[in-house]
Amino acid sequence: MTSTRERHMKRRDFLVGSVAAAGATAAATTLAAPAIAQGKQEWKMVMPWPKNAPGVGVNAQRFAAMVTEMTDGRLTIKAFGGGELVPPLGCLDAVQSGVAECSHGTPYYWAGKAKALNYFTTVPFGLLSTELQGWIYFGDGQALWEETYAPFNVQPFYTGSSGVQSGGWFRKEINSLDDLKGLKMRIAGLGGEVMRRLGTAVVMTPPGEITTAMLSGTVDAAEWVGPWNDIAFGLHKAAKFYYVPAFHEPGPGLEVIINKDRWNALPKDIQAIIRHAAQAATAYATSDFMHHNIQAFGQLDDLGVEKRLFPEDVIKAMGQATIEVLEEAAAGDPLTRKVHDSYMDYVRKSTRYESWFGRRMLEMREMVWGA
Repeated sequence: MTSTRERHMKRRDFLVGSVAAAGATAAATTLAAPAIAQGKQEWKMVMPWPKNAPGVGVNAQRFAAMVTEMTDGRLTIKAFGGGELVPPLGCLDAVQSGVAECSHGTPYYWAGKAKALNYFTTVPFGLLSTELQGWIYFGDGQALWEETYAPFNVQPFYTGSSGVQSGGWFRKEINSLDDLKGLKMRIAGLGGEVMRRLGTAVVMTPPGEITTAMLSGTVDAAEWVGPWNDIAFGLHKAAKFYYVPAFHEPGPGLEVIINKDRWNALPKDIQAIIRHAAQAATAYATSDFMHHNIQAFGQLDDLGVEKRLFPEDVIKAMGQATIEVLEEAAAGDPLTRKVHDSYMDYVRKSTRYESWFGRRMLEMREMVWGA
């Protein structure tokens, strides 16, 4: 038989064990909740364009959705269109200051802060989209891009291209250089500086305001992207003459930039997800633009649009002004010179290659199937 003393001892041990177990369970529960909460983050992503804008806004949201899905919600990215959280052209400032963790945009919108940023979007008569990708992914581009953004404490990623853009919408035909003089035109990047030198008054209007500026007469001409975006924004309602292709944007690049402190704080697996999501976004965006530009181009005749090519003397003048603009930009500071030299070396090599492959293939295809 068990003594009274032994029964008391067993009862005490059982109570002590039960309390300890309950305490451990409570502690585990208390610790688990914050651990899960700390493992989930929500980032704000700002943009210079409207959130649902074809090509640009839609692909920004696609990138955000991919990151959210692939991290299983550990990192959720919420997109804000131009003007919703910060001014359309204030995205770099927002990411640098931490107002937003990241931005979808294009580097030359912030080129007033660093001229070298022009080269990571596009330069007149420069790299096509696939060539720009080659320079960034496998040439010097990514390292030089990170060096350019280092003073702003942001990490850049390439996220696709619209391909060859349009030269712009004009209310009157451009038959000579004289027709450019005094013209008020919305045009971005170094192409704007080229046009300035040819006598055009350049206006930099945010994307969401381009059509309004054209319809109100604030500008006489405007470039935006290509047939898909231009028709979606209603530019065909503001001007009849459509000049193609763009001398100034042969293959402009899109980007996602991330506050470097927030980037460095991410777990390595989420960093890898973002890198690969940016590469996936590149494929989606570039093919999205190509497909829809092909479809939209077929609509231009039905919309009463008159397609035009720039005259040869105008192109030659644009080319000469481009050489001057680029050399002056490169002479401005050592970093821009470094980026310029690498980029232009790639342009020359690409031009030699494409003259034998890409251009000739297009000529041969046209011989067989027609234009």
